[in-house]
Amino acid sequence: MKNKSDLSIVNLSTYTSPQVKEVSGKNFIEYGSDNNYFQYLIDRYNGSPTNNAIINGVSEMIYGKGLDATNSNKKPNEYAQMKALFNKDCVRKLCYDLKLMGQCAIQVIYSKDRSRIVQLEHIPIETLRAEKCNEKGDIEGYYYFSDWSKYKRGNELRRIPAFGTSKEGLEILYIKPYRAGFKYYSPVDYQGGTQYAELEEEISNYHLNNILNGLAPSMLINFNNGTPDPEQREMIERRIYEKFSGSSNAGKFILAFNDNSETAATIDPIQLSDAHNQYQFLSDESSKKIMVAHRVVSPMLFGIKDSTGLGNNADELKTASILFDNLVIKGFQGLLIDAFDQILAYNDISLHLYFKTLQPLEFTDLENVEDEETKEEETGVKLSKDNPIDNEIADELISLGQSEEDLLKEYDIVDESEVNYDFEDEMDEVVEDLNKTELARVGKATPYRESEQDGKSKQESQKGVTFLVRYIYSPARVKPTSREFCKKMVAANKVYRKEDIMAMSKKAVNAGFGKSGAATYSIWLYKGGARCQHKWFRKTYAKKGGNGLGTEITSSEAKSKGFKAPKNAQKVPVAPKDMPYKGYTASYAKKIGISR
Repeated sequence: MKNKSDLSIVNLSTYTSPQVKEVSGKNFIEYGSDNNYFQYLIDRYNGSPTNNAIINGVSEMIYGKGLDATNSNKKPNEYAQMKALFNKDCVRKLCYDLKLMGQCAIQVIYSKDRSRIVQLEHIPIETLRAEKCNEKGDIEGYYYFSDWSKYKRGNELRRIPAFGTSKEGLEILYIKPYRAGFKYYSPVDYQGGTQYAELEEEISNYHLNNILNGLAPSMLINFNNGTPDPEQREMIERRIYEKFSGSSNAGKFILAFNDNSETAATIDPIQLSDAHNQYQFLSDESSKKIMVAHRVVSPMLFGIKDSTGLGNNADELKTASILFDNLVIKGFQGLLIDAFDQILAYNDISLHLYFKTLQPLEFTDLENVEDEETKEEETGVKLSKDNPIDNEIADELISLGQSEEDLLKEYDIVDESEVNYDFEDEMDEVVEDLNKTELARVGKATPYRESEQDGKSKQESQKGVTFLVRYIYSPARVKPTSREFCKKMVAANKVYRKEDIMAMSKKAVNAGFGKSGAATYSIWLYKGGARCQHKWFRKTYAKKGGNGLGTEITSSEAKSKGFKAPKNAQKVPVAPKDMPYKGYTASYAKKIGISR
């Protein structure tokens, strides 16, 4: 009998760019050889630790701290509409899809008469396939199917028109960057690194399963009844291969075909004395190539420590952060903002949108930036919050205030505290509803004019002793980004009658931030406006001279001498930033995404 011998060669897969196929008889365009390329990208995201970390980090950087507008103060109504349309969850998902999949999509929902866009919703990009373009080369619609890996001819697909191509109540705005040679879909920006992501995944699988299987083959399979013909041998080999091979089955089996037991296969292992070094090289190389594909300037930006030294120095890390933000992040943000502007334009809304950055403020170079809008866009901090009206109101209120230094020449401080009434139920109600009180015309400052909250002792022994109640804007500190109103009030360090503070509520302050977009709101209750950190503190003074009132006494002692301080509204001692909805009205806060 003539001995037979044969050699099988396993071909490694070759990697190409994703195939975009136009199939006869189908109205949609396939993406990938199996029309499931998006799932391939998801698998590379789930399997490669480096790829996973970078995609997560970049998508978070794109979203930053959310969408904002530099002219929000000038256009509060339009800003509120924008916030209501672009809810945080939707925008976050768009940022994630755009980075992971290379494109993203929004469901645009119109009012019944199509006069306005009333709602926006994210739609998973992997559920959409583009319709074949028309004779002009335009894509007029997209087909939706929940799981394209299970699609078969005959399955019902839902067609959704593309944005601006129909008169229907629902359209799809498909967002993708331009890529040469790709009309319907856009390859991811890290396309060249996908094979390294798969290699990193397979290396980890191989090592894990090799360890689980004892670092050696666990089976030697000998067929000693002769060598089958090529077709049978191929079928047997394929079935065993499908069951036992792959990185997830490292070290599983060795297969040999023999004419008889005397000619059984012998095993001559190929020793790799430096195998660990080879696998370490492959692992390191994969990680580096993935970072190159993502244009990562420094791995430290994503919590990946390497031995290059970049990132050990604070200046180098700062430079890397600025470069990555400008070269990568702003490109994604610009693409999204251009799409968002199309939606807002339909509703006749014009805002200068930007994403608030996650970068530390000290990483931002503003040396050559002069205009306030650009500073806000670069830092995410609203550096320009003031308007001329703020300054006028502050100046007018300050002119009505009293210098405490002059006041203390004739009066002593009796009490100074936040106005807290939880433990002062016994105090008399002196002013029942100041919002309805007819106030005197604001005019020349009269520092010692009596307030409705002033009083005199009712006890015979203290008869005639005068007490004054005034309010001071506290705490006496501001930030560089504080409103000009707050800066001026703190710098003035004056005390005010409640009536004068209330009078200012009739003036326009931070126009547009009052209830229902009004130009006025209560300085008495809301101080410098929504998110303000200041409060009104009550200060009580007693006229100097006689009966031991020349020294400080507590409020309880003052009450024992016959003076009862007035009650105020509950919001007076609370800083707007600590109020429900940060000091905004409930309806406005909900529109801009602030919870109670």
